[in-house]
Amino acid sequence: MDRSTAVETALRAGAPHTLLEIVKTAVAEQYGADRVELRLADYAMRSLQVVGPAPSAGSVPIHDSPQGRVFGTQEPLVVRDGTTGRADVHLPVTIRGDRMGVLTVGMPQDRLGGSVLPELQNICEALGHEILVADRDTDLYVLARRAARLTLAAEMQWQLLPGRACFRTEFSLGAHLEPAYAVLGDNYDWSVSADALTLTITNGMGQGIDAALLSNLTVNALRNARRAGLDLAGQAALADQAVYAQYQGRVHVSVLLLRFTLATGLVEVIEAGSPQAWRMSRGTVTPLAFDAQLPLGMFEDTEYVPEYFTVREGDRLLFASDGVYEAQSSAGERYGDRALARSLAATRLLPAPQVPHAVLRELRTYHGDVPLDDDALVVCLDWHGPSAGDVRPQDPR
Repeated sequence: MDRSTAVETALRAGAPHTLLEIVKTAVAEQYGADRVELRLADYAMRSLQVVGPAPSAGSVPIHDSPQGRVFGTQEPLVVRDGTTGRADVHLPVTIRGDRMGVLTVGMPQDRLGGSVLPELQNICEALGHEILVADRDTDLYVLARRAARLTLAAEMQWQLLPGRACFRTEFSLGAHLEPAYAVLGDNYDWSVSADALTLTITNGMGQGIDAALLSNLTVNALRNARRAGLDLAGQAALADQAVYAQYQGRVHVSVLLLRFTLATGLVEVIEAGSPQAWRMSRGTVTPLAFDAQLPLGMFEDTEYVPEYFTVREGDRLLFASDGVYEAQSSAGERYGDRALARSLAATRLLPAPQVPHAVLRELRTYHGDVPLDDDALVVCLDWHGPSAGDVRPQDPR
């Protein structure tokens, strides 16, 4: 058994709250490391918070630190100190394209030869998988991700999400929500099977807990219908019935539902409300127009009719809630009229998981000093195609 495999075995056998201690002990014994730090990205994707008793005490900014550089590039970084003969090795902790954080290992430079770096990368991959599982049983890693207290509505929304990114050979997918610590009714969900990707963008009506409860009901109704084997129209109809049965038409939910056939790029769509989509193909950004149908829950027994379009290899799709494209500049111009297309073009070299945060950062600049008055949700999908090969999500387009 090689060294990294031994660490992986120890991680699988360890208690959920002891994962970092297991890694510290193992890399000290196997690689001579004298310092190990794990930092996880906060909900707003602005800082990397240290896992430990006081996460904020050891936080570093994502956009101006060696750890942040590794988080962005998804490549290991070795920082050597010629005076002491020691080095800090910063390594990404990422699971299937979903960037979680960065592991920093301090060790003697003369121990860095041979297969050490690949072995440490294997340890990071194993650590990421175990953290994902451990989140079911401990709050340790969830607490490390927050730089401020979440509102109850935001807590409910983040617990409902599938992750921040997803990667397969056919596509790369990323998403982000703002305000991260006080989000209300916006949400997204995805599921990948052997032959299809199902993606939903949800915008629940209302404020605070009411909006979060409405979105929770809708997302779980859509999941229930999908897992029962219903087609896209059936999923919309069942969720519509669930919302109407609970609220009798007093509130509604805007939803964009999409099902991508992985082998062909054929996309089935139902637009039931406000979320909108744009396509960037060969450098040109165009809005995707669909037939607007009734939001979920407005009336009893609404029927939904799907539409179809096809994505081509190299296409980038961007989906946004009304809190994005309806946001206005100080001059009163909507962000979605022109600035969103410019932002999408400006981020064309970024991988899909990084685009949503970059667009929302640009949105905050566009909006000025006045806080956003609505949730803002962006989802980005890069379509590589069934024959695109093993394209990693960090590769520039």
